[in-house]
Amino acid sequence: MSVETSSQPNTSSVPAAGPAVRRASWGGVVALMLGVFALVTSEFLPASLLSPIAAGLGISEGTAGQAVTATALIGVVAGPAIGPLFPRLDRRMLLVGLAVLAAASNLLVAVAPQFWLLLVARVLLGIAISGFWSMAVAVAAQLVPAEHFGRAMMIVNTGVSLATVVAVPLGAFLGALWGWRAVFLLVAAMSVAAAVAQLVLLPPIAPARGSGVRSLVATLRSPTMIVGLIGIALLAGGHFTGFTYIRLGAADIPGLTTGGLAILLAVYGAGGFVGNIIAGVVADRRLRTALVVMPAVLGAAVTVFALLPAEVPLAFVAVGLWGFAFGGVPTLVQTWAARAEPERMEAAGGLVVSAFQVAIALGAAAGGMLVDGAGVKDALVAGAVAAVAGGVLLGSARRSTGSLTR
Repeated sequence: MSVETSSQPNTSSVPAAGPAVRRASWGGVVALMLGVFALVTSEFLPASLLSPIAAGLGISEGTAGQAVTATALIGVVAGPAIGPLFPRLDRRMLLVGLAVLAAASNLLVAVAPQFWLLLVARVLLGIAISGFWSMAVAVAAQLVPAEHFGRAMMIVNTGVSLATVVAVPLGAFLGALWGWRAVFLLVAAMSVAAAVAQLVLLPPIAPARGSGVRSLVATLRSPTMIVGLIGIALLAGGHFTGFTYIRLGAADIPGLTTGGLAILLAVYGAGGFVGNIIAGVVADRRLRTALVVMPAVLGAAVTVFALLPAEVPLAFVAVGLWGFAFGGVPTLVQTWAARAEPERMEAAGGLVVSAFQVAIALGAAAGGMLVDGAGVKDALVAGAVAAVAGGVLLGSARRSTGSLTR
């Protein structure tokens, strides 16, 4: 696979952003995965502890839910800004610092006596998460050979799958046993452990060649990136337009109990785990094809879930395929960003983070309006259409300035 652009012609691989690490550092890749695991667990933990947090702080559950929103919103700005703010800092130390910031955030949440302090803590977490993700693409590119970049990102994104499938449900269970504050203390310790792993396993990593404000502006002016970012926003926004309201969609399935709903969501998570693994292999060989096919599978699965006769077996198959398709999206999108902007990977990674965060917020909001105005089925179908359109844009983004092979 290669990207050819007007500014970087005939680029056949993802080059190291700075002085190359001479040997593949798979231990460093695992350290990135551990960081992602701790950060994503921290990000979504309030969703599984919403009621006890609200009760403990004397606020409504809706207000408590803004803890997740605050994290996402700050990420829109923080993701692209981290690289330019620290243009000369060793990226290993920057990642360690971001993991420590996440630990401080969780510690502050655990002791917060009032909601405003909890929100401040979650803003700090938003900076840590978005900054970490914006660095992940460029750092991973220096840890492994170019032909294994997709697999490296698959390992990194396994942290997302593990956090979604295991850590967040376990957090709800432990919250019932120990209380929500104790759970956040535990996750703070996890974040410290991730920081130590990164300090030990990551080699020193020089900043990317294009890591300043000028690089960010130049990336924003790239027609390829503009088309691709719109595609990413449509794809991720379409997914969250539907997934935010998957419980409402499942409510129409006769015979699906509360326990069955939990299993349905577990099937989604398992599908995502498998999809991420497949994407890691495919991204290094057939990236362009996968960028179109995965969203198409997502759109088809969501449409089947929304419109075909409500039967439990069919719902499980559709939701499993939905999880499979979206589970591969982060790895594919991050690989695309590295191929599209090989000389400005930090800037590209930060902008991808922003596109995802905007998509989460707008997708959930659009889905809510559709659910209230037309019904959950219409919200699901609209999300499916947007996701497919996003995949088509991503697959065609190469035409703006060059070509992405295969």
